Amino acid sequence: MLRIGISAGKSASYAIILAALVASGCSTLYTDLELIADEPVPSDVVVEAPLDTIRVKPLNRHPWEPPLPSVAIVLTGTQPAFADVARELTERLQNYDIYDLSDASQPPISVLRLINDSNSGAVVAIGLRAARSSVAMSDKPVVFSQVFNYQDHNLVTDNSRGVAALAPLNAQIAAWKELDPTITRIGAIIGEGHDDLVDEAKLAAESHGIELRVQVTHSDQETLYFFRRMIRNIDGFWLFPDNRILSERVLQQMLTEANQQQVPVTVPSESMLQMGATISMTTVAADIAETIVKVIGQIRASELALVPPITQLSEIRVLTNDAIQVVER
Repeated sequence: MLRIGISAGKSASYAIILAALVASGCSTLYTDLELIADEPVPSDVVVEAPLDTIRVKPLNRHPWEPPLPSVAIVLTGTQPAFADVARELTERLQNYDIYDLSDASQPPISVLRLINDSNSGAVVAIGLRAARSSVAMSDKPVVFSQVFNYQDHNLVTDNSRGVAALAPLNAQIAAWKELDPTITRIGAIIGEGHDDLVDEAKLAAESHGIELRVQVTHSDQETLYFFRRMIRNIDGFWLFPDNRILSERVLQQMLTEANQQQVPVTVPSESMLQMGATISMTTVAADIAETIVKVIGQIRASELALVPPITQLSEIRVLTNDAIQVVER
């Protein structure tokens, strides 16, 4: 029930006006209810068709990434294997400085002092000497490449990571199988400390139906001894660039005897084709540079702890001694 209070001091006319308003309001409410009650209920509910699907055309833009830091590129020397990677890096980096350790006027300790005092955010070390000096003396993150026996020199630390020195092993086996579908047994000789590499190589060979026989040796003479025993029972030899167990003299003897036995030898350097090797399966400088830049990007994002000790490559260059056939993957 609606209650309206009016003070005693007000005139009676206020009471008359309020009473009239209340009566008018109740009448209006009643009339509205009557109209709603009398309105017929629709028999069919009509639902309008949905709007056409809106199609958004992508802008084809890459997500914005902060620029790479300034990079100090340290070269062991000016050999093509090092210089080619450095050249590819300069095409992918905006800010960089290049230091050549083969320059006698700049010993490693002087070079690293300059780098530590600079605004460089990372160091790229190409070759063993550059890698050893940079990892030992740099106070900035280091990415090294072109180093096969990195374990012997403790190059992977809390502040350093590496890039593989070999082309992808599975791609090497695939290319070899493509060139010679009849190959079924491959031999390899390597020094100590490469258990992970051997496991990866065996898996790659097995995936292509090839048996891989591996012998671990400790000197060049021991390598030659096991090679002469192994060559009788294989139809291909896979040479790894382990200079701890190879000398130029022993390498030349191995290639000569392999040719005499008609056993093809796959090598990691094109220059060995002139020595009598059958196939070279090498890395690609542009691929190495791309991989280094990728690792630098992870360092820039403060993700060094998430980077694997050695980042694998993705491309391979294949040359054969007879037809000089090139296969790039």
